[in-house]
Amino acid sequence: MTQEAHIVVGLGFGDEGKGVATDWLCRRALAQGRTPLVVRFNGGHQAGHTVTTATGLRHVFSNFGAGTLRDVPTYWSSYCTFSPGSMLKECEALQAAGVQPRLLVDALCPVTTHYDVLYNRALEIGRGPARHGSCGLGFGATVERHEQTPLRLYAQDLRFPAVYGHKLRQICAHYRARIQAETSFDFDQLNHDAEDQRFADHAEALGRLLADNTVQIVTEAAVFGAGAPWETYVFEGAQGILLDMDFGLFPHVTRSRTSSANALALLQRHQPALAATAQIHYVSRAYHTRHGAGPLPHEAPVALVNTAAETNQQNDYQGTFRTGPLAIELLNYALACDATHAAGLPRHLLVTCLDQLPDGRLPCWHQGKLHQIQPSELPGLVETEFASCRFSYSNAGDGLG
Repeated sequence: MTQEAHIVVGLGFGDEGKGVATDWLCRRALAQGRTPLVVRFNGGHQAGHTVTTATGLRHVFSNFGAGTLRDVPTYWSSYCTFSPGSMLKECEALQAAGVQPRLLVDALCPVTTHYDVLYNRALEIGRGPARHGSCGLGFGATVERHEQTPLRLYAQDLRFPAVYGHKLRQICAHYRARIQAETSFDFDQLNHDAEDQRFADHAEALGRLLADNTVQIVTEAAVFGAGAPWETYVFEGAQGILLDMDFGLFPHVTRSRTSSANALALLQRHQPALAATAQIHYVSRAYHTRHGAGPLPHEAPVALVNTAAETNQQNDYQGTFRTGPLAIELLNYALACDATHAAGLPRHLLVTCLDQLPDGRLPCWHQGKLHQIQPSELPGLVETEFASCRFSYSNAGDGLG
């Protein structure tokens, strides 16, 4: 059976329904008798991808791929940061629900420490009304530390206490100096020894998961090289193109490429023929959302129903969950940005959350006017030809057919 690759990309500011799309693609691959693997290719544990099955099982995925409820393993690529404590907490929740997750972590994943989280939060709080919209989980700080300093802590290091202990002390000194120089926060008011011990406990618990193969430390070549058992790669993007580090509206962006760029780079390095046939699945809600600071053109409350299971709620770092009608200009911009990487590849469109619109009509701004359109009219308004268009009226991927 020939291999295939599907890349799931959000067209907005995140929260588009990428978990639903990933779950659906995994279910379809399994129905075809194929062996799928979910690949996380950007972001980190700040993702929140909600999956609900037809039987009512619901989980918000942050450290595992959205195919996990289908018993599909996840590869956590080196483009992603890795938080051992957050992963352990989610693993326990999944196991308590009767799910046995499997995670392949790239040996070179940058590890998020409590010091990255502390710096992230101190800096964002200090910005006051000029906040960037960070979720306060240390993703950007981790990436910056790895890119701009020699203080690199990798997933493979967590097997060696003497190594990660030494590195953690250096990271602590680094952030003590930065926090004291850049913020008014008193770094030394916290019990850092206790937090260091908690980190060590997490590393020890990770070792137990490595011993029973729930988690494996792997290399990129082993996942994509000759002999790999996967017949379908489902690349699960995090956040959306409008937050992309290259294309988003600075400074309200993420330190990540949220387009198809990283996914295609992984394939091109190891399976260029598969990269040339990858299918791109663009996901958008039936309205725009934004969680956190930053521009949201045409922002206005959208009348919604059936939002009881909404994953994103107000929090201390991102504030309220904001909405607005779809802006066709922004959809076209996002699609044009990704075309710089995915030109010539088959493209698909998935519009989610249509069950949340009271009359089933989709509000959108187009050519300077607010329109109420039928969902089937949307593909004709954007500047991209799609191989298929699907519309989701349920929070369960099973409803996509």
